[in-house]
Amino acid sequence: MSEPLVIPCPHCNGLNRIPAERLGDQPKCGRCKQPVLLSQPFTLTQGDYASQIKGDLPLLVDVWAEWCGPCKSFAPTFEQAAAQLNGRVRLAKLDSEAHPQLSAQLGIRSIPSLILFKNGREIARQSGAMPLQQLTAWLASQGI
Repeated sequence: MSEPLVIPCPHCNGLNRIPAERLGDQPKCGRCKQPVLLSQPFTLTQGDYASQIKGDLPLLVDVWAEWCGPCKSFAPTFEQAAAQLNGRVRLAKLDSEAHPQLSAQLGIRSIPSLILFKNGREIARQSGAMPLQQLTAWLASQGI
């Protein structure tokens, strides 16, 4: 048996230790009993940012805004990626208009922007919308 992965719950921010071989078993949070791994992106806020970037399973954040045309056209691709990459990376959406302080803290200058976090640190960043194949290739180049 492998060392368990620490994964924050997208619902309550509780940290869960889940063996890697159990990631496909739809693990539930020990605190709130909700699914820990989602097949669709979850909403990231200022309040849960610090908790969500922690953990062994990478977190890919799509920074977007309601008025942004490329952001809206990229949303279905990001949702497809969440379903396809479930168990390998967690996907979250950050509304830059609703959370301007966090967007500024992250140094967002253009949207859509993708930021990849692992173990509490930013490991990669990409600006602009892209097709699913390009997104998965970019993640593969980051070891995902």
